[in-house]
Amino acid sequence: MTPRPTRRPAGSRRRTSGERLPWPALLLAVVAIAFFALPLVGLLWRAPWSQTGRILTDPALRQALRLSLVCSLWATLLSLVFGVPLSWLLARIHFPGRSFVRALCTLSMVVPPVVGGVALFAALGRRGLVGQWLDRWFDLRLPFSTAGVVVAQTFVAMPFLVLTVESALRQHDRRLEDAARTLGASGWYTFRRVTLPAVRPAVVAGAVLAWARALGEFGATITFAGNFPGRTQTLPIATYLALETDPADAVMLSLVLIATSFAVLVGLRDRWLGAGEAMVAIDPEASR
Repeated sequence: MTPRPTRRPAGSRRRTSGERLPWPALLLAVVAIAFFALPLVGLLWRAPWSQTGRILTDPALRQALRLSLVCSLWATLLSLVFGVPLSWLLARIHFPGRSFVRALCTLSMVVPPVVGGVALFAALGRRGLVGQWLDRWFDLRLPFSTAGVVVAQTFVAMPFLVLTVESALRQHDRRLEDAARTLGASGWYTFRRVTLPAVRPAVVAGAVLAWARALGEFGATITFAGNFPGRTQTLPIATYLALETDPADAVMLSLVLIATSFAVLVGLRDRWLGAGEAMVAIDPEASR
């Protein structure tokens, strides 16, 4: 008996057939790609490759890079701990003022970072709305400290995770959760064992975007935490200072930041977003 050929999903056929853009749209897309690529090409062209060893082995650079990595990872962890429940709240719970709360929680994405730093001072400074009580009751002072760097980075980075996860939760098929509850699973068990695994690619994507944003944060950090080598001077701040004294060093530091973020984003695309596309190709219902 001749086996029946495996039927490929319609979505897979569409992707492999190769769609062609009209040439005006293709031309505009190429211009857009060049717009994003030219600054990187310019950095590569101006980079002082003969001084790479001296710059990358500078103790101040290593100190700033270490501080940036540590603080950005802490900011990402805080974004996950608080941002995932916030995303679930905004996506699933209907309450008065939800649109206002969503706009409030994503406001730091659009306001100038310096304004965000000033706002953090007003709230968490030694004489701020909450900061005065932190100082008085717990002897905790966030401004001009490493913890202040983490707070500033979390403030500007968390919205990237919130928007990504909220969108995934809105598109997630809730019938699986309803089935789990029907079988007697509690709300927490359903959230932990059904909902989170289903939106895991979005959680990872949002976390990496938040980390990349935290790693490159400058304005709110220097406003709220200042510029103290070894304590609050992150790599973006060191790059800005180098631009005033030694532009060659600034170019190389910029390349370090770009290379780190670019490598992570490429890995994210292949490991997680690609996996999501494969799931849709196997099960077309997953995209509905």
